[in-house]
Amino acid sequence: MSDYQIITDSSCDFPTADYETYGLINVPLTVDFQGRIFDDVNDDSLKQMYDAFRTGGIAKTSAINPERWSNAMIPVLEAGKDVLVLAFSSGLSTTYQSAVIAGEDLKQRYPQRKIYVVDTLCASLGQGLLTWYACKKRDEGMDLDTLHTWVEENKLHLCHWFTVDDLMHLKRGGRISASTALVGTMLNMKPVLHMDDEGHLISMSKVRGRRASIEALAKKAGELGAGYDNSTMFISHGDCREDAEYLAKLLKENYGVKEVFINYVGAVIGSHTGPGVLALFFLGKYR
Repeated sequence: MSDYQIITDSSCDFPTADYETYGLINVPLTVDFQGRIFDDVNDDSLKQMYDAFRTGGIAKTSAINPERWSNAMIPVLEAGKDVLVLAFSSGLSTTYQSAVIAGEDLKQRYPQRKIYVVDTLCASLGQGLLTWYACKKRDEGMDLDTLHTWVEENKLHLCHWFTVDDLMHLKRGGRISASTALVGTMLNMKPVLHMDDEGHLISMSKVRGRRASIEALAKKAGELGAGYDNSTMFISHGDCREDAEYLAKLLKENYGVKEVFINYVGAVIGSHTGPGVLALFFLGKYR
């Protein structure tokens, strides 16, 4: 058993049960939806949320505050273990900054313990894939200092490429203009986006039609992933499982991928991307 604990937040979009499977502590963000405030979840109940989005439902989300991070870290420190926090991208949330505040305070209270807080610059199952690799290396016996260095050195090799089916959700989030959303919808144009080195979502190109956008994601994995061990890739989706399965099929048939882990985009990130978002995560030369 390792002498440190990996802690992450719910933006990594693992199924709820997987946190225990991977030996993780999960600190959830919160969602305000239809008059109810609840912790970010990732289970089959998400389908109801996505159905509501399709009929105009809107959710608000809240980052993790320092107190909540502290409450997760203190029992670990009290038990004599060190801490590695892998936090949601600072380019999309103040969650990481809150973890830094909590970590600096706890370093004063527990000077004999190590506390590393990493801005993953990742989101959804991109954060999940980075966390998965960290758990794998921990289980292989990697010590905390070495793992912290590995995560920092490799996080910008964690490629995030995605597309959306409904441009109006990007318009509401301020990612594209109203005119671009309107014209794109009329012409059936689908954006292909990625997350850049600062953890922001950036539109890279546009293709006509949903299938073409899915095929563009697979092509990016082939272009950027060459030379890296991508026998396992992750896909997250906004209630479009069939599209995710089609993307997985392309990866296995054309790029030698052996395992593809598929899961929902969770409540927090799905509130901003809407139904029909499809994202692919893999290791590559650059993002």
